Amino acid sequence: MNKSNYEKCPCTLVKGFDGEAFEGYTDILKELKKKCRGRECTVITAECYPGVRVREIVSHFQQAFLRVEVVYSDDYSYSGEEITRMIHRELTDDRVFGVLTCRTMEEFFDPALLAAGQEKIKSIKESMEGAAGEDGGKEAGEKIILVIGTGASLLTVGDILVYADLARWEIQLRYRSGELANWKMDNYEEDTLRKYKRGFFVEWRVADRLKQKLFPSMDYLLDTNRKEDPKMLTRAAFMAGIDKTVSAPFRVVPYFDPGVWGGQWMKEVCGLDRDQENFAWSFDGVPEENSLYLGYGDVRVEVPSIDAVFLKPVELLGDRVHARFGKEFPIRFDFLDTMGGQNLSLQVHPLTEYIQQNFGMHYTQDESYYILDAGEDAVVYLGVKEGIDKEAMIADLERADRGEITFPDEKYINRFPARKHDHFLIPAGTIHCSGKNSMVLEISATPYIFTFKLWDWNRLGLDGRPRPVHIDHGKQVIQWNRDTKWVKENLVGQVSVLEEGDGYRQERTGLHEREFIETRRHWFCGKVCHNTMGSVNVLNLVEGREAIVESPSGAFAPFVVHYAETFIIPEQVKEYTIRPFGESEGKEIATIKAYVRV
Repeated sequence: MNKSNYEKCPCTLVKGFDGEAFEGYTDILKELKKKCRGRECTVITAECYPGVRVREIVSHFQQAFLRVEVVYSDDYSYSGEEITRMIHRELTDDRVFGVLTCRTMEEFFDPALLAAGQEKIKSIKESMEGAAGEDGGKEAGEKIILVIGTGASLLTVGDILVYADLARWEIQLRYRSGELANWKMDNYEEDTLRKYKRGFFVEWRVADRLKQKLFPSMDYLLDTNRKEDPKMLTRAAFMAGIDKTVSAPFRVVPYFDPGVWGGQWMKEVCGLDRDQENFAWSFDGVPEENSLYLGYGDVRVEVPSIDAVFLKPVELLGDRVHARFGKEFPIRFDFLDTMGGQNLSLQVHPLTEYIQQNFGMHYTQDESYYILDAGEDAVVYLGVKEGIDKEAMIADLERADRGEITFPDEKYINRFPARKHDHFLIPAGTIHCSGKNSMVLEISATPYIFTFKLWDWNRLGLDGRPRPVHIDHGKQVIQWNRDTKWVKENLVGQVSVLEEGDGYRQERTGLHEREFIETRRHWFCGKVCHNTMGSVNVLNLVEGREAIVESPSGAFAPFVVHYAETFIIPEQVKEYTIRPFGESEGKEIATIKAYVRV
């Protein structure tokens, strides 16, 4: 292949707000000091997403201001043990799965303690202001009360409200390293999966609800993703960045992760560290997990991409998609790399009613495997063989899980050859996995955490522990009628030509009628016209070195994409074109597009 041109740090440039973006504690605190002028004592509230390095922020405030009184919000919430008791139903005893909480941040704070904290802030402020005459005004603007932590805004929104935000991927890395415990907990060394579960099912949901309430009233957004390297935006600059993002094609910031079955393909194509043993996953189109880079002059700010969904759901998703899914991004694109690696775990996803009743999620993970590349021996495991004894298969899975046998997959599970540009459809309830030597672009609904592993090929995870297997869940959702004949007729090779002309061809590649996502593949040598069709569009350049996305009306600047990059077209864009660009000009290239059937 040619040298990788995959852009690992895509950034949306925002003009007109360079003076409202600040980098480093020196410039940030200089800006906040300006805002404090004219007050004898200023209350600055720093509401923090769970996982923010609170002590780091406090230390710099204490160095910058002449007098700082710190009020920690953690002192006014219930203890970690009490919160654990409160959320036991949501946490469950499972290592991986919980129940999505409907709780709010207020429920975790003692009303009596909150009232006492509010009185404390009032008393401190009166004391500071009462001493104002003693310094002859020399300390004006230099005395602050810093109210900080998760839930700080429940004590007071203060004179200045700063929202300290943090991306979920960064939180996960802090969990893994042992730096970070769950909020109010001392579980630094606990199993990372259990820490992640508490974050995913409870802490992030609660914090996101509070964040959305604070967006209209916050004065600044603070990017705390990099240690000792914060960035800050005024609310106006932040909102301008979100507006710019959802008015044109954009990419989220991809991240890459090793795995026990990981491969070597992404190292070359995406330009990754070749000294790493492997890379298994790439999340390049999952706004719940990814970030956005917003560029303001020389300052690049990282914000969770879910913020765009929260703030501009109709513009991004489309009115009908928003009506159906609310403030959730329902389409996910990610990579599964087993080139030179191993099989994924044999798995199944829950049916809609099962995920609703057991986990509180209102839609399930229907998905598909689009094969970006494949070795000669590549296969996809999909559906059960005809005439099998399902009780015997479950018994063999359970015996394999106990280490008594190696599961005889060839006896029960279909294997289909996988070739480049094949598309395998996987509605929930269908047993499946990708085999070794495949590069999969997974196109699916978003709730990806709900995977029931049935068999993991006698191996341990990267942490040296057996990876969680959930046969008890899986056996309740396996659709046994999805046998060889049914799978061949419904899930394999379902490509049909919808339209073709001089230099282009549009194909429908799926998904199955039980799935809400529609996929279209375009092969083209020249310009192809697209319409968002009432839904956010998610695309990937699956063939060709480069392409350029343009607005027929000039509504947005031309946007260049490279091979294997996922990009998002907000619904409000409506019409756009794609054509070969750069080294691909005059050559046939291809995109795969997904949107919600509306």
